[in-house]
Amino acid sequence: MSKVVAIMSMSIDGYVADLNDGVAEVFDWYFHSGDIELATGGSDPMTFKVSGPSAQHLRDLWAELGSVLTGRRTFEIAQGWNGNHTWGPAFVLTHQIPDGWPRPNSTVHFVTDGVESAVSQAKAAAGGKSVGVHGADVIQQLLNAGLLDELSIDIGAVLLGSGVRLFDHLAGGPALLGNPTVTAGVGVTHLRYPVRKA
Repeated sequence: MSKVVAIMSMSIDGYVADLNDGVAEVFDWYFHSGDIELATGGSDPMTFKVSGPSAQHLRDLWAELGSVLTGRRTFEIAQGWNGNHTWGPAFVLTHQIPDGWPRPNSTVHFVTDGVESAVSQAKAAAGGKSVGVHGADVIQQLLNAGLLDELSIDIGAVLLGSGVRLFDHLAGGPALLGNPTVTAGVGVTHLRYPVRKA
């Protein structure tokens, strides 16, 4: 059964980006926490340099994923991943399809009819694997709608003090989580929490 898993790096004080949408501080561990090289693949490949525990955490997580669901803001910041996200087909929740998209040979799809439709399409494309979710706003929407199965949060060793919070606009609440799986890396702690369903 396909799970919907939020995957974000975050500062200790809860920010996923600074006030200018910069992510350098919360993503620093991807590039400077060890000597093990991990290539991301996709149309916009990167090579991470992480510690052994972080490498194992990332390998295990990536092996589970079959598609990605994200918001328009993350899509724009990532420049559309040059048309192909490393985790498989990408579904972008948006009110309006951006100019110049969809593109030939791209696996980026746009969903304009709501979060439930986006989850359904991403699960179908994942082929039984999990859907990885990026973006604070989309993660909040999924939590509020009861559509998120797990949180995979990488806590970087940094306090930002301001910026974009991951859990700013949660409705109702509290959102109850199960016991975490904890992996200690270098400069980062990897937490995986199951989300309890009401």
